Amino acid sequence: MTDVLLSHLSKVFALPDGQPRPALHDIGLRIPAGEFVAVLGPSGCGKSTLLNIVAGLDRSYSGSVELIGQDREEPRVSYMFQEPRLLPWMSVFDNLAFVLDGPARGRRATITSWLQRVGLAGRANDYPFQLSVGMQQRVAVARALMVQPDLLLMDEPFSSLDELTALGMRTELLELWKLLGCTVILVTHNALEAVYLADRLLIMSAGPGRIIADEDLRTRLPRPRRSDDAKIWSVARHAVGLLGRGNGGAADGTNADPGEVGVERSG
Repeated sequence: MTDVLLSHLSKVFALPDGQPRPALHDIGLRIPAGEFVAVLGPSGCGKSTLLNIVAGLDRSYSGSVELIGQDREEPRVSYMFQEPRLLPWMSVFDNLAFVLDGPARGRRATITSWLQRVGLAGRANDYPFQLSVGMQQRVAVARALMVQPDLLLMDEPFSSLDELTALGMRTELLELWKLLGCTVILVTHNALEAVYLADRLLIMSAGPGRIIADEDLRTRLPRPRRSDDAKIWSVARHAVGLLGRGNGGAADGTNADPGEVGVERSG
C-alpha cells in the first residue's frame, strides 16, 4: 500500500502555436494507503493528465507528487488503461508472464491462479483475437493486479464494455482490491460506477482542472454495496449535481443520467 500526496500540482501544455494551455491548477490532495478514490469530471478537465503525472509518465509539471510506500521503499505502481493493450502476437500466458519476475515455475503458478480469479481458467494459450473485449479486459485486470501493486491507477477501464459485462468487472475489481488492499485511483465519467466502487469521490472542474468537491462515501454507503441499491443512484445524482454546480450546469442534476455524465474517452 502507499500514500499519495499532491501539493500545489499544476500542469500547462504548450500548443503548437506556442500559446500555453493550462490543464491542471493548484491541486492539493492526500490519499491514505488502501483507499479507493474515484475522480469524476467533464471531458478535457485533466483527469487522465493527473493519472499520468501520478504514474510518473509525465514529469513536466509544477508542484510536487509523493508516493509514500508502506511496505516497500519504492512503491509498485500498476496502470490500467481504457483499452486492454495486450500484445497481439503473444498468448494470454505470455502477456501475463511479460510483467512477472522470477523462475518459470513460479510464474506459471501465479498466472494460473490469477486467470482462475478473473474467470479465464483454461484460456492461457489463447491469443487476444480469440477473446471478447470483456475477456481481454479481464486479462488486463489480472496483469495489473498480479504484480501486487501498492498503487493501482485506472483510466476509464470499463468504458468500452457493455453494462452487464462492466458490472461483473466492477464486482471482480472490488473483490480483488479487498484481497490486495492496494490504493486505487479510478478516473471515470460514470457517476454510478464511481459511487458504487469508491471510498471517496473527487469532482473536478472544467479545464484547467481543479478539485471542487471531495466527498467521503463510506458513511452514506457502507460496504458491502449492492449495485442495485437505490441509495447508490441517489448519491450518484447528488454527485452529478455537484459536478453541474461546479461547471456552470444544472444545480441539482435532476435531468442528468448518473451513468453518463460525459462521453469522453480521455480526460
